[in-house]
Amino acid sequence: MTPAGATGPDANFFAPPSEMIVVTSPFIPGYRITRVVGATFGLIVRSRGLGQNIWAFFRAWGGGEIKVYTQLLEQVRHQAMQRLADHAKSLGANAVISVGFDTSEMGAAMTEVLAYGTAVVAEPDPAASQPVSLR
Repeated sequence: MTPAGATGPDANFFAPPSEMIVVTSPFIPGYRITRVVGATFGLIVRSRGLGQNIWAFFRAWGGGEIKVYTQLLEQVRHQAMQRLADHAKSLGANAVISVGFDTSEMGAAMTEVLAYGTAVVAEPDPAASQPVSLR
């Protein structure tokens, strides 16, 4: 998935990791988890440039979305997710379940983004899916 306007060599930058199943749910439809490897994470700390901070300061006066920060956080989240997938793979996993994000500020101009989840080994499940009922 690429954000609107992404073209050129960076257009695939926003694509999810292709060699790893990464989901926010605690299960993967059509697969069964055969082994829990353990916690996995992807961490990145980025600073905003002086120009971005000045532009954002003036944009904040007028209200509305600060697109420069939105684009920066999109990039950082995708990098954190790629690092999460790389870390899980290094642990011997082929999937990550229960993925979440945590974001915090560090100093005046730095943002930390942490992607975390549970690294697992998942295999296709040949059994027919069971219907789910909420009662």
